[in-house]
Amino acid sequence: MSDAAALPGQPRGGVFTGPATARTVNVLAPNPSAMTLDGTNTWIVAEPDSDLAVVIDPGPLDESHLRAVIDTAERAGRRIALTLLTHGHADHAEGAARFAELTRSTVRALDPAMRLGDEGLGTGDVITTGGLEMYVVPTPGHTSDSLSFHLPADGAVLTGDTVLGRGTTMVAHPDGRLGDYLDTLRRLRSLTVDDGVHTILPGHGPVLEDAQGAVEFYLAHRAHRLAQVETAVESGYRTSAEVVAHVYADVDRSLWPAAELSVRAQLEYLVEHGLI
Repeated sequence: MSDAAALPGQPRGGVFTGPATARTVNVLAPNPSAMTLDGTNTWIVAEPDSDLAVVIDPGPLDESHLRAVIDTAERAGRRIALTLLTHGHADHAEGAARFAELTRSTVRALDPAMRLGDEGLGTGDVITTGGLEMYVVPTPGHTSDSLSFHLPADGAVLTGDTVLGRGTTMVAHPDGRLGDYLDTLRRLRSLTVDDGVHTILPGHGPVLEDAQGAVEFYLAHRAHRLAQVETAVESGYRTSAEVVAHVYADVDRSLWPAAELSVRAQLEYLVEHGLI
């Protein structure tokens, strides 16, 4: 068994349903897969003495899961007053409309198509529901509409799919772009260096106790993969499928379709920067 403290980001045990920090509780959705790991983490965020809560990523359209999220909040004496989305992928957002109906809450997101209500989310926005102080951090790259949420009081950032609790995420080309993603990782590293963030609460996988270590691992991994793709092209591998078969030969083939999206993003990046 691996020592969690020796893994990138120091993952906290296994994935769980329950409290993660003073202000956050996870309810794990029952949608495990190669892409979603153990399932989607649906986060309930609230001030300890507040009767109002915010939910981040209600997850798939699974009635039992949505009601489990509501029941978890209600057992703590809280009403869900607002729903936020880190991005629009179905495993995070498909249940949002039904969840809003059940809770009579609005849904705020960067993408107007995902919103239910008048307000969106953007740079500089602060979530203050129930006395919270949670900052919206644009983190494009995995998708163009990806957001993270900085929770200063817990020294935490909720990252959706931008940083996972286990493994690495894909750049979902063509919507996701590698240049944006690298900028995002640097932005998150700044939060760990300058703003006291030490914990990552991801959209999938366990909580990470070493936020800076996790982000630096992601940056190093991306640089390594980019160099591998560049070398593969120089060696005569031309299509994204050929590059995947060469560079990701040691990766489970069920992940190759996702890897190919990332490779397309890397090839685009290399061309834009005149490297191939």
